[in-house]
Amino acid sequence: MARRQTQTADSLPLVALDLGSDSVRAMAAQRIAPDLFRILGVEERPQKLGNLCVEQGIITQSSSAGYVIAEVLKLLANRIGLDELPTAFISVGGQSMQIVAVHSRRDQARKKEISQTLLDEMELECKQKIEMRNPDVAVLGLVPSYFKLDGVEQDEMPSPEQRAALVEAHYIAFYGRKVIDTMLQKSFSQAARSIEHAFVRPECLLSTFATCDGNHVLMNGCAVLDFGAQTTSLTAYKSGQYLINKVVPKGGYHITRMLEQQGMSFATAEVLKKKFGCASPDLVQKNLRLRVPAGPEIGGDMIISTMELAEAIELKMKEILAPLMDELRKVESRISTLYITGGGSMLQGMEDYIQSLTPVHVQYGAHNLLLHRDTEDRYLSPQYTALVGTILLGQDYRDNHKNQLVRKPGFLDRVKESTLDMFIDSE
Repeated sequence: MARRQTQTADSLPLVALDLGSDSVRAMAAQRIAPDLFRILGVEERPQKLGNLCVEQGIITQSSSAGYVIAEVLKLLANRIGLDELPTAFISVGGQSMQIVAVHSRRDQARKKEISQTLLDEMELECKQKIEMRNPDVAVLGLVPSYFKLDGVEQDEMPSPEQRAALVEAHYIAFYGRKVIDTMLQKSFSQAARSIEHAFVRPECLLSTFATCDGNHVLMNGCAVLDFGAQTTSLTAYKSGQYLINKVVPKGGYHITRMLEQQGMSFATAEVLKKKFGCASPDLVQKNLRLRVPAGPEIGGDMIISTMELAEAIELKMKEILAPLMDELRKVESRISTLYITGGGSMLQGMEDYIQSLTPVHVQYGAHNLLLHRDTEDRYLSPQYTALVGTILLGQDYRDNHKNQLVRKPGFLDRVKESTLDMFIDSE
C-alpha cells in the first residue's frame, strides 16, 4: 500500500483513452526515443446500440461510462502485466466545442526564471477567466499560441533556463457546455481512476501530423477533417492560431443507418459499407452485384450493386460535408494541406472524393513515424491516430511535470459522488 501511495506517473506506461461513440479504446505505450514509441497493448470495448454512454463526443451516462472505463483499463493492465493502471491521458471533443483566444500577463518586477509553476498558474488564470465570464461553460483544453518575454515573442514554450521580468502567455481555449467536463470527471471518479491530463482532440491530431511531416505544415497552414462515428469535425490552423473549429453531429454511424433503411440489418449495412462502400459512384472501379440478407421485416435476400451503394453513400456524404466545406472555403487561401483521419475516413475513394471538393492538397494524416517499425499494421489505421497523438502529448506533459504523484479518487470522493447521485439526476 505504501508503495502505491508514493507511485509517480513517470513510473507507469503512457496510457491514452479515446471515448468514441462506436467504442472506448485504450492504448499503453512507452517512449523508446524522442517522438518514437512502442505500443505495449491496446484494448477496446464496443458500445452497444440502444445503450450508448457516449454520444456525439459527450458522455450521456456517467455510471455506464465509468464501468466501461474501468473495464477497459483493467483489461489493458492485464495485457501488459500490471496490477492496475490508475490514471490515463484523454482526448476531448464534442459537438458544442468552440474556440476563443485568451492571455495572461505576469510582471515579476525583476528578471527571474520562467518556472513551470509560473506557467501552470498563468494557464489556470486563463481557464478561470473564461469560466468566470460564463458559468455555464467549462474549458476543455488550452493550447499555447505564443509567449512573450520582456516584449519579445518566443518560438517555443519558455524554459526554466530563461529569465524575464514581464511574461505573457497567449492561449487558444477550447470550451464547451459544462456538462461535458462534469460528466467526464464523474465517470472517471466512478471508475476509481484519474485523468492525468486532458487534451483537445484537434491538438492531438495536429501535433501528430506536424511531428510526422514537420512543423512547416503548421506555419504554412493546414486543416484536419476528422470523421468519427457520430460527429465529423473540421479544424484549421496556421502560425499559432486556430482559424476554425466546426463540428457537425453526423458521421459514419449515420451512413450505416442510411444503408439500413434500404432494407438490411444494421450489422449487414456496416459490413457492406466497410468492405464495398465507396465515397462516390464516380470512383467505383468495378460495378459488382452483391447478394445480402434482408432485414427481419423483409426476409430473404436482396441485391444491391456497388454503384447503387456508392450513390447512396455519396448523398449522405454531401449532407455531412456541406457545412464543413462552406467553412473550409473561408480559409482555403490560407492553408496548404487538408488531412483526413478518423475511423469513418476509410471508405474507398475518400481521399479522391474530398480532393474533388477543394483546391487544397488532400492527404491522409499518418502517425506511423511515431511508432516502432515492428508495430502491427492494424495500429497504423486512422482510427488510432488520436490515441497515438494523445500518447505524444502525454509524454510532453510528463516531461514538464516530472515526479508528479499519481492521483486516484479516494473513498470519500466516491462516497460524495454517490450521495450527490441520490439528489441530482444528471442522466
